[in-house]
Amino acid sequence: MSVPVGKVYVVDPSPLNWLFVLFHTMEELVRADREGYVTPSLASEFTWINETTLEVKLRKGVTFHNGEVFNADSFVRSFSEEQRWFAPHPPGTWMNLPRETTVDVVDDYTVRFLFPKADGLALVKLRAVHMGNELFWQSLGFGYAREGSGEGRW
Repeated sequence: MSVPVGKVYVVDPSPLNWLFVLFHTMEELVRADREGYVTPSLASEFTWINETTLEVKLRKGVTFHNGEVFNADSFVRSFSEEQRWFAPHPPGTWMNLPRETTVDVVDDYTVRFLFPKADGLALVKLRAVHMGNELFWQSLGFGYAREGSGEGRW
């Protein structure tokens, strides 16, 4: 098996197409199918433990384009970075998880969300939590490396 080399640069000068760039370079825990039902993507399954606790099994065997393994640690890094934003999902702030939401690592491929209160849209909101690898967060990170903030154009 060959080892990935180099970086992938996505160029799209239109300020209206940032979602296209995002959706072609990052993945989320869940997606919506053609009928609008939430389905696993980087998650392999999800289970409500109680009304404020959601356990998510992460898909095994997933690697980022640079060979880094996707696991609970990389998920927590992405989640933590995005929770730093004032508005993690600017086009629809209703998609933002509450600031008080925490994530515990159960094992290498299981995370547990602890929500401050019951939220019937929590699974849908996971569609807006984008997974980046360590290289992304260290170099660009939606603007933090350069701007000190994830808000605005990066």
